[in-house]
Amino acid sequence: MSKAKNLQTGHVGLNVTDLSRSLAFYREVFDFEVLAEGKDADRRWVFLGRGSRLLVTLWEQSAGAFATDRPGLHHLSFQVDSVEEVRATEEVLRGLGAAFSYDGVVPHGENGASGGIFFTDPDGIRLEIYAPTGADPADAPTAGAPTCGFF
Repeated sequence: MSKAKNLQTGHVGLNVTDLSRSLAFYREVFDFEVLAEGKDADRRWVFLGRGSRLLVTLWEQSAGAFATDRPGLHHLSFQVDSVEEVRATEEVLRGLGAAFSYDGVVPHGENGASGGIFFTDPDGIRLEIYAPTGADPADAPTAGAPTCGFF
């Protein structure tokens, strides 16, 4: 019997190189609100969410770019209700000059109904926004494996 009966994901904490730049990006793309922040010169951080729900924390305590060849976070994914919301977010990202892994909305697998967009934040952290339906019918960019696994 599980000791944590109502276990669910809480928030995701990300290290960033420039808190101001990352804060602007995450607020613009995800429409997050600032729930709390630390402004000390050597301890800058921000808690982001919607309403009172904490979703992402940003910590300015790194240098360089996100390393996809190291153990740790693979990617951060957000689900929305419809593929139209995915496409609207794609337009925002294009306006920001974000880098995409694939062109447009792609399914999670061959002829799959769920799918989304795969892109990076200003530090190269891999992100995904997807909808559970609306990405079909289409060929997946990675045959024989989940699209979100190899990008």
